[in-house]
Amino acid sequence: MTIQENYQEAKKHYEKWGIDVDAALEQLKQVPISIHCWQGDDIGGFEADQQELSGGIDVTGNYPGKATTPEELRSDLEKALSLIPGKHRINLHAIYGETDGKVVDRDEIKPEHFKNWVDWAKNHDLGLDFNPTFFSHSKADDGLTLAHPDKEIRDFWIRHTIASRRIGEYFGKELGTPALTNIWIPDGYKDIPSDRLTPRKRLKDSLDEVFSVEIDEKYNVDAMESKLFGIGSEAYVVGSHEFYMGYALKNNKLCLLDTGHYHPTEVVSNKISAMLLYNDKLALHVSRPVRWDSDHVVILDDELREIGLELVRNDALDKVSIGLDFFDASINRVAAWTIGTRNMIKALLYALLTPNEHLKQLQEEGNFTERLALMEEFKTYPFGAIWDYYCEQMGVPAKEAWLDEVNEYEKTVLSQRK
Repeated sequence: MTIQENYQEAKKHYEKWGIDVDAALEQLKQVPISIHCWQGDDIGGFEADQQELSGGIDVTGNYPGKATTPEELRSDLEKALSLIPGKHRINLHAIYGETDGKVVDRDEIKPEHFKNWVDWAKNHDLGLDFNPTFFSHSKADDGLTLAHPDKEIRDFWIRHTIASRRIGEYFGKELGTPALTNIWIPDGYKDIPSDRLTPRKRLKDSLDEVFSVEIDEKYNVDAMESKLFGIGSEAYVVGSHEFYMGYALKNNKLCLLDTGHYHPTEVVSNKISAMLLYNDKLALHVSRPVRWDSDHVVILDDELREIGLELVRNDALDKVSIGLDFFDASINRVAAWTIGTRNMIKALLYALLTPNEHLKQLQEEGNFTERLALMEEFKTYPFGAIWDYYCEQMGVPAKEAWLDEVNEYEKTVLSQRK
């Protein structure tokens, strides 16, 4: 049977439950995923005085073909985007500016250093998001930035954050879609602190100073990302979930939930509904922690499906900005982008093809037997046939055919790089 024939047959199974499959696919087209640029070059960036990774950031593997120039990185992103259905966004870090070989410290970055990214985004009809970079810098060597006890160092990072928000605003103005500028800092201590409060007071004061500079929210949306622990901050992180949740609520900022930044027994899918009761909007960084915040490539596992279900069943697709954050240098980097992003979209499609309202009603009625039975049966419904049709309709390879294109790209492009 053809993909079209399989689709028509599969539709019948879902239509029995009142699911409008065509409408689900139309809705899916409207959901952008913010794809992180740093998978393509192992978070190296393009600073003229590029420094080694630090701040609890590490990438393992040495698969050949890493992007080493902005042109190579954009080429690799274009290839990945050609294999991913839908219209999406690209997420940049501050270290990806282009300064023509001149050393420009991070508190001096300007919109002009990202003009090439904006021109490229315009040509490909993409939105751009942004992140100040608080790692891999001499002023972050001791693992402290906005909460540093040295005011001079704090002020440097405050200036960097303000400059980053201005770049986000520039993206929004130029591209007609607001940028999400997300703040994550590595600040914390390796061993048990003798004072947890004072660093958090400093972080609060630093953020207050950052946000005292008005940036048009029509073009830039501020978000902040917590973490439980990191390499070198195992015992204490200044920017905890509770800190940012409180700050975001009080100051009308977005709280960003990273799926790897919580205790191994916590899941972000369980937090979304609680957070949406008190926040108009949220942001996500979807990753895959294996034992710890290890940023593995996203797979279609139980937690990813639950995240998709929470976003769909709670009518939150327009309330939650979905971004990805993983980096694996042990496999083909274009394939990593493709696998992870396609899986995120699959999770949303799976949720859109679930009889959510009926399942909610069963729960309200206390009919837990039928609820469990149906939730399990839908796991083996012909979801794959709907996915293949969606890919075909969106002009990207269905099934595993995309891998042939990645292999050819590796042979003709990636293998030629030094």
